[in-house]
Amino acid sequence: MRASEADILVIPGLGGSGPDHWQSRWEAKIPAVRRVVQADWDNPRLDSWRGRIVEEVARASRPVVLVAHSLGALAAAHAAPFLAKGENSGKVKGGFLVAPPSIEALAKMDAIDLAFLTLPSELIPFPALVIASRDDPYASFTDSEDLARLLGAELADAGFSGHINIESGHGPWPEGLMRFAGFLKTL
Repeated sequence: MRASEADILVIPGLGGSGPDHWQSRWEAKIPAVRRVVQADWDNPRLDSWRGRIVEEVARASRPVVLVAHSLGALAAAHAAPFLAKGENSGKVKGGFLVAPPSIEALAKMDAIDLAFLTLPSELIPFPALVIASRDDPYASFTDSEDLARLLGAELADAGFSGHINIESGHGPWPEGLMRFAGFLKTL
């Protein structure tokens, strides 16, 4: 699959990925990319975030590929069972899940809805790739390995890349774009 053949939905995490974040840069440069906008980026509620993902997939007119970062990756994983039902069944062709946080890290954040602290209990019903760093302050590499296994996703080792965000030096993140292009070719 090529990017021009899909609706690519960017799903940011807590705070919404500012203008210099790689997700925002991809959105600005790739015509097929659009953002799943949440009502509250700073006080996320799982039902609301999951619902917005399901709504945006329903709006898509072409096959969908999810590109999620941090808490957005967990929201996408929670939305996956809902995306396999009804009008959305089969619409999502892949999930590119970058730097999902661990449950332990989320439990330390007051703004996080407690519903996010329960991991999804079903395999993701479409091909998925979890991109994990070996020094992410929000998840150990072992946490990411366990999550990928739980979701039935492939795991990609991003080396020592922090949280793969602005703070870790990943503004444009060209390596991620190349990895994403490779992922699209598998779909």
